Amino acid sequence: MKTIGILNGPNLDRLGKREPEIYGATTLAQLEERLRAEFDGAARLEFFQSNHEGALIDRIAALADAKADGLVVNFGALTHTSVGLRDALLGAHLPTVEVHISNIYKREEFRHKSLTAPACVGMVTGLGLEGYFAALRFLLKQ
Repeated sequence: MKTIGILNGPNLDRLGKREPEIYGATTLAQLEERLRAEFDGAARLEFFQSNHEGALIDRIAALADAKADGLVVNFGALTHTSVGLRDALLGAHLPTVEVHISNIYKREEFRHKSLTAPACVGMVTGLGLEGYFAALRFLLKQ
């Protein structure tokens, strides 16, 4: 059975409360529950959320050292600013799919550029929480 890490960055612990008109009413705990139910038996999912860049970098390294089979990442605002996260992904050598709940290309211009996407095999943007499901389905086929 594959092990897939699902990492969420700053403010994603506020899903369901923060800007529901953009991110919806589902909480992060509810999303994790839905993902577990959908992929039970197909993958071992390891969830992690932090508002701190260094904690996310440490988790990427830990998953790489544990020989995880892939990552689904939503780094939130750090997507657009963090060379450190990009370097961590490149050094991990794990197939990674970047997910954005909203369509970053329909938002403010500063959100149009992802520093971390070039370190990923793909990106899902604008599909709401379904992007996580699409990313996991893709990684399970790898």
